[in-house]
Amino acid sequence: MSFDYGKICKFLYSEARCLDDKDFDSWVQFYDKRVEFWMPAWDDDGDITKDPRNEISLIYYDNRDGLEDRVFRIQTERSGSSSEPEPRTLHSISNIEIIESNDEVCSVRYNWITKSFRYNNINTFFGVIFVDLIMAESGDFLISRKKIILKNDYIGHVLDVYHV
Repeated sequence: MSFDYGKICKFLYSEARCLDDKDFDSWVQFYDKRVEFWMPAWDDDGDITKDPRNEISLIYYDNRDGLEDRVFRIQTERSGSSSEPEPRTLHSISNIEIIESNDEVCSVRYNWITKSFRYNNINTFFGVIFVDLIMAESGDFLISRKKIILKNDYIGHVLDVYHV
C-alpha cells in the first residue's frame, strides 16, 4: 500500500483544526485505540527522556482511553489544570516529511507551532512531532503513535493536549 502525501497533509491539518475548533470528540477519533501519545521531558543534561514508563514525561497516554478521559475532563470542567476560561489556540504545522513507510505503517515528521491566548496572555509552544499512521478498515488514517518534542519547555503553567 502506498501512502499519499496530499492525503497525509489533509489528515494532519484536519486533526489540528479540531483542536482549534475545540471539537475534541472528533479530534480523539483521529487516534487508534492502541495509540501511544507521548511528550517526553528534557532532563538536566538537555536530552529528552527516553522511557515514558520510568522517566518524567510532560504528557503520556499509553492508549486512547487516556485521551478520551482527558477530553471528558476538559468538556465537563473536571480538569485538575482548570481550563476556564478555555484558551483560544491556533495550530500551524509545516515541513511534513514521510520518513519511512511500508504496507502497514507510514512514519511522518513535521514541525508545529501553537499560539494560545488566555487571561490576556499569549503563549507560544513549538517543536517537532513524529507520528505513525495506519490505515483503518474505513480507509481513513489513524494515528498509532505520536511523539511530541516540545522545544521551548520552560513554561509557566501545565500543558494540555490542545496546546500541542
